[in-house]
Amino acid sequence: MSQDSHNDSPKPSRNRWTMGALIGVVVAIATAVWVSNGGQEQNGTAYQPNEAVRVALDEAAQGELAAFRATANGAGYPEISFVSDKGEQVGFELFEGKVTLVNFWATWCAPCRAEMPALDALHVKYADQGFQVATINLDVGDDGIDKAQAFMDEIGLKNLPLHADPTFDAFDVLKQRGTALGLPTTLLLGPDGHEWGVLVGPAEWNSDDAFTLIEAALAQAKG
Repeated sequence: MSQDSHNDSPKPSRNRWTMGALIGVVVAIATAVWVSNGGQEQNGTAYQPNEAVRVALDEAAQGELAAFRATANGAGYPEISFVSDKGEQVGFELFEGKVTLVNFWATWCAPCRAEMPALDALHVKYADQGFQVATINLDVGDDGIDKAQAFMDEIGLKNLPLHADPTFDAFDVLKQRGTALGLPTTLLLGPDGHEWGVLVGPAEWNSDDAFTLIEAALAQAKG
């Protein structure tokens, strides 16, 4: 009898440890899910994923744009800065208010050079619908911007503004975040300046498939 009583007696210290461990596991799982979904806090504001945008863009990314990865995870890039076409040091806040396709490129990158005319045409096609293409050149050095301008003049690009980061720091941010590894890399930003999707590598931006993707993004921007 004494043995049975001993086995049935409560063990408060072990129960308290078990409950604490369970709470810790739940908190850890919730945190991991929040981070994996893109939840974050920047400048005191919490940004959450937008599943409706992600699904709409994922469904629209077909054919020539099949490599586009819809994220809509709430990610912002406040640490990115570059020189605007007006010579000012700015960040992605420059693009707020429009759906923006941000293309990182360099004159030494053959695939980058090849897709620039298509990006120029895409910019013109939707310029009056709340959309813009913003190319950020990454030619390093004091003459980097001059090299980029010479190339754009050579192939007759008349519509794309020349933004540039001759330090390459902006692209290093993308690499550190795991967003991109090489050029070209293109981000699709929502009107709030936060990431809606990423495409690593070249694409045919002046195509029906690209039009479908951009129109889906514009529809989401209108709500």
